[in-house]
Amino acid sequence: MAAELHNVVGGTRVAGRRTFEKIDPVDGSLVAHVHEAGPDVVDAAVAAARAALDGPWGRASVAERTALLRRIADRIEERFEDFVAAEVRDTGKPEHLARDLDVARAATNFRSFADTIAAAGLDSFLTELPNGRKALNYAVPKPLGVVAVIVPWNLPLLLLTWKVAPALACGNAVVVKPSEETPSTAALLAEVIAEAGAPAGVYNVVHGFGPDSAGEYLTTHRGIDGVTFTGESRTGSAIMRAVAPSVRPVSFELGGKNAAVVFADCDLEKTLDGLARSVFLNTGQVCLCTERVYVERSVFDAVANGLAERAAALRLGRPGDPETTTGPLISQQHRKKVQSYLDLAVAEGATVLTGGSVPELGPDLAGGSWIEPTLWTGLDNSARVVREEVFGPVAALIPFDTEDEAVRLANDTDYGLAAAVWTTNLERGHRVAQQMRVGMAWVNTWYLRDLRSPFGGVGLSGIGREGGLHSMHFYTQPTNVCVQL
Repeated sequence: MAAELHNVVGGTRVAGRRTFEKIDPVDGSLVAHVHEAGPDVVDAAVAAARAALDGPWGRASVAERTALLRRIADRIEERFEDFVAAEVRDTGKPEHLARDLDVARAATNFRSFADTIAAAGLDSFLTELPNGRKALNYAVPKPLGVVAVIVPWNLPLLLLTWKVAPALACGNAVVVKPSEETPSTAALLAEVIAEAGAPAGVYNVVHGFGPDSAGEYLTTHRGIDGVTFTGESRTGSAIMRAVAPSVRPVSFELGGKNAAVVFADCDLEKTLDGLARSVFLNTGQVCLCTERVYVERSVFDAVANGLAERAAALRLGRPGDPETTTGPLISQQHRKKVQSYLDLAVAEGATVLTGGSVPELGPDLAGGSWIEPTLWTGLDNSARVVREEVFGPVAALIPFDTEDEAVRLANDTDYGLAAAVWTTNLERGHRVAQQMRVGMAWVNTWYLRDLRSPFGGVGLSGIGREGGLHSMHFYTQPTNVCVQL
């Protein structure tokens, strides 16, 4: 039986103006009836968050907030399998991926930001004055206020907790709008946060879409003090327009057209393993995934053939099957978009190494949103499929001859989120990685994260940084106090 998912306002389940259907991307079956929030529900959620800030939560000490975050992490682990099931129902990803990446990281996010806020100090300066006296300046961090948290469908629980954890650590109250494609884990997290003892209104959930729905009502609401968003660049631009009249702060982690640079002296097998992961993880639906692979010409054929072999070895299937490596795309609509790029690549002159179409997986999965992992050669940086984000299990392989050419090709993009450099020459690895016009560059690895380090991009890939103290800077506003001594 399909679930029914309500909005959560001040700790209470609230019906919406209508319901919409959440469809399982694995087989097209109905997952849930979801209540869409109208303006009245968004108003109530913002008011509940404001009331929480005006109450005991607004006076909670750092020790009390860190204790809450640790209880939330503990409760996520206690309900670990519930979160796995919810994540898999929404996204269709393999169970092992949801278990090892999404849910495990959700608990880690709360503990990591509890550690960060507990260890954070105050900026302070002792100023010497011309008259021989001194002044003490210190900056007191205060919560930003009521924060709109808007998260995408690709890693819905991981990215939700990546934002909610630092927001609560800093004493804010949040109104969350999950993607309409993945509403379940945001609703389940509301239960967990309440069970952990958070006051009513600290965490609120409004379901719906973007324009003329919960997303627009939330971002244009005068009671919102800031917006944090992860998703596509066009939506980020729309949110910037929405908040501009009231000059509210934003934190955006947006799209990417990420490059990998493979030099001839790389460890070939390790590089191929790393590329296979960076291109195809989560069916290519990760903002950090590689869609452009630049390969030194002398090893181009070896890399192309080896990566094609690994792509062909991936196993598409039901999430609970231990043989499954790769799930579906999130929806039929997204598959149409990805398929349009597969067709465009051929029209632009690509040679298809592997994939390129919708797979035949039998009648049980015929209603799902499946696509074949796909690799192209024969393209250059002028092709649309090399310039525009596809957000699927695809990559174009392009040869280069010199290091300078590789850097130029990798940086020839409007995006600037992430890059990876594969070489056994660590001097060159450092040199090339530092020349990448991105927020994050890896050498001989991919998606290896220290949660204290800055996370974000440049260009169309975003504004601001998340992670460790970088997140705290967005979720707080400092008041400088100057005392003449």
